[in-house]
Amino acid sequence: VWPEVTDPEKFVYEDVAIATYLLILWEDERARRGLAERQSFVDLGCGNGLLVHILSNEGHSGKGIDVRRRKIWDTYGPQTHLEESAINPNNLYPDVDWLIGNHSDELTPWIPVMAARSSYSCRYFLLPCCFFDFYGKYNRRRSQKSQYREYLDFVTEVGAVCGFKVEEDCLRIPSTKRVCLIGASRTCPAAEAPALAEERRGYIRRRQPRHLSRASDQGFPSHPREEGLLAAAEATGQRLCEEAPREREGRTALPSGFLPRGKEQVRNCTTLPRAFVDRVALQVAHLLLRETEGSLGGPSSPWNGGESLPLSEIAGHLDKDTLKTLKKEYGGLQTLLRNNYQVFKVQHGKVRIRDWREEERPRKQTRARLPSEATKTRLCWFDQHHPQGCPLPSASCSYAHGATELNQRRITPGNKELLLQLC
Repeated sequence: VWPEVTDPEKFVYEDVAIATYLLILWEDERARRGLAERQSFVDLGCGNGLLVHILSNEGHSGKGIDVRRRKIWDTYGPQTHLEESAINPNNLYPDVDWLIGNHSDELTPWIPVMAARSSYSCRYFLLPCCFFDFYGKYNRRRSQKSQYREYLDFVTEVGAVCGFKVEEDCLRIPSTKRVCLIGASRTCPAAEAPALAEERRGYIRRRQPRHLSRASDQGFPSHPREEGLLAAAEATGQRLCEEAPREREGRTALPSGFLPRGKEQVRNCTTLPRAFVDRVALQVAHLLLRETEGSLGGPSSPWNGGESLPLSEIAGHLDKDTLKTLKKEYGGLQTLLRNNYQVFKVQHGKVRIRDWREEERPRKQTRARLPSEATKTRLCWFDQHHPQGCPLPSASCSYAHGATELNQRRITPGNKELLLQLC
């Protein structure tokens, strides 16, 4: 069951592989250090939370934090601790063994800093993806290296400045960004660690944009005007984090200027009213089928898969109010149709009705391995709405042909209202 619009073929395999890597890494660490208790963790920017769910079920205490709650969080159960909150580099985790940054975007260079400031025993695992510096987008240097290699070297340098012996490895995951950086040990004993604090602060301050440095020196928050994260701050009217008070240990807080990403506004068509989405889907399906009285023939006639039409032509048949609503969403009509994966296939700017007989051939072996609770979790759209019904027999279709077939253990929220009507 995957209620998100993201591709489970990528994210499930990727998170399972990362979890496996971490479990083996931590098992080796316990054996090397003679530890009996399993390591604790915090996943900063946990996204769908699957990595947190797996690690928690394997006996590691921890939690995930992200600025936006995901639908799938509700399926994990109370043993998986997930928190919807913005993350600030001044947040410290002194009782946590490992900080995890899996595609953590703006937080990526800050995670070694947060680990170093949390405690001498805190370690970190990073899987960098998007290129961010401490205060905005990462700017390339003039070098012969690729941007990805250059960014990995930068994040490695940050870890070294923070006093970590940074190790690099390449994960076997379905992603082009699969190099991880691990700060599992320190370059100096605990007694010398406080001496690195000033060097660390100086390094961060030198990477601060000039206008932020001037603002920080004068004691007032700046007003950034550069692209990316800083420009977003001005657009939304949010203030930058001001200088935090001096910490109990006597260390000064980080320089001001970092803006934690605020609570995200979801605009991928997933929060649109269900009735609106269903109406648009039916309208587009009828347009593709060109349904007219008697044109489809009887039940024995070939199943009508409809036409393939450009998105622009389909948009021309929608009313102004519908187009106005879709315009507020990222990707608009295309995103809405892609979300309706069961019904539509969107390729190269064109849309057509999905014929599950074609999809069955490459999926036949995969479906045979699926547990029974992973099928019949949603009602079949074709069985309900297509004039000739579903092209597949009920036994072969992964979707339920009628309420009686619906897997009662995995009723999705979208089916509840319809089930009440059917009952």
